[in-house]
Amino acid sequence: MEIPIPLLTRLGENLVRRGWCLATAESCTGGLVGHWATSVAGSSNWFAGGIIAYANAVKRELLGVAEQTLAEHGAVSQVVVETMACAVARQCHADCAVALSGVAGPGGGSEAKPVGTVWIAWRLPEAVYSERFVFQGDRAAVKNQSALMALERLETYVRQ
Repeated sequence: MEIPIPLLTRLGENLVRRGWCLATAESCTGGLVGHWATSVAGSSNWFAGGIIAYANAVKRELLGVAEQTLAEHGAVSQVVVETMACAVARQCHADCAVALSGVAGPGGGSEAKPVGTVWIAWRLPEAVYSERFVFQGDRAAVKNQSALMALERLETYVRQ
C-alpha cells in the first residue's frame, strides 16, 4: 500500500489550523501510523511522536495500562486502547492521539477476537472515541487497513 499522502496532508493542515499536535500509541501496527505521518514534509509542525507498545510490559510501564485490565480484558480491548491514547497524549504533550491494538495474524486469534480484530481509540481535547474493527487479509493488509482507518477517522474528527 502506498503512503496516503493526500490524507496526511489534509490531516496535517487541519491539525495546524487548530493548533493541535498528534501522538501515536501503536501495538499491532508497529509504528506504521507514525511512519506514514513523518513521510509528509512539514509533519514536524503537527506530529509530536509516539510509542510502539507491542509488549504488554511496555503498555504497562510506559502507558499506564493496569495489569488487572490486561488480565481481565486482554491487550486487544476498548479500555486498553483508550488508556493508551490518553497516556501517549500526556507523555508526548500532544493535543490528540490515536492508539491501536489488534490481532494482525496469521495466528493469535480466538472466537471472541478473530485474526483481523483491531481496537482503535482517538483522543481529542474534548473526548475519547473508540471502535472495534475486523479487517480481512494477511498480516500486512490488516496493519495497512488499521493505520488507514485510524488516520481517516482522525482526519474526520479534526476537520469538524
